Amino acid sequence: MTDALGWRKKFGVLAPSTNTIVEPDFHAMAVPGVTSHMSRIYIRDQDLSTDEKMVRILEEIDKEIFFAVDRVMTAAIDYVIMGMSAETFWGGIEGNRAFIKRLEEYTGLQVATGASACQAAVEALQLNKIAVITPYQAVADDKLRRFFSDIGVEVLRLKGLRCPTATAIAEVSEDTLRNHLQEIDGDDVDAIIQMGTNLSMLRLADEAERWLKKPVIAINAAIWWYALRQNNIRDRLYGYGKLLREF
Repeated sequence: MTDALGWRKKFGVLAPSTNTIVEPDFHAMAVPGVTSHMSRIYIRDQDLSTDEKMVRILEEIDKEIFFAVDRVMTAAIDYVIMGMSAETFWGGIEGNRAFIKRLEEYTGLQVATGASACQAAVEALQLNKIAVITPYQAVADDKLRRFFSDIGVEVLRLKGLRCPTATAIAEVSEDTLRNHLQEIDGDDVDAIIQMGTNLSMLRLADEAERWLKKPVIAINAAIWWYALRQNNIRDRLYGYGKLLREF
């Protein structure tokens, strides 16, 4: 029997319980026959105000993630998406591979991560030098730099917003993000990449590509694009950036 709505694929999405952006973003980018089903990783204390507290949240996610996996697997999903980016960049390219292997061995399904999506985007767009905007503390920004270095991409500028809590990430305004995009842009960068799946930049990124005249990659668009293409779903989507529009 085939699922009435998810007749092409059913994606199981893992995200922190504090995340209010990734779910509506994925629904906005829906294509016929593909459904996404959220399973939330319980976050007890959402304080992100220091490096140590951010690391503690990531450790908590590591302990809680398989409870979320078990719940979403009951929907007979076909594919797993990690709807959080920071966890997947930890440990550079090898850390991402280890994270994917752990989930794939547990579920028997393929897994999309933010790190894999960024690597695929960098290759598709042939990027060498980038600027990055994140909601994170310095410890996570350092991990991001390492990951991009691992895949041969130089981060020339990085703006870390240092959001104090997990839910505060979703409260960053479009005006604030627009100002930061202009701040970190320059003729020396090939593209701007936004991290943090709870940071709302899906539509702004598409808009910014027109006035910056270069790719502006919102992490949620990149992850969704990667998940679709990994499942041989070639639909083109408009309004969410160059990846979904042209690749």
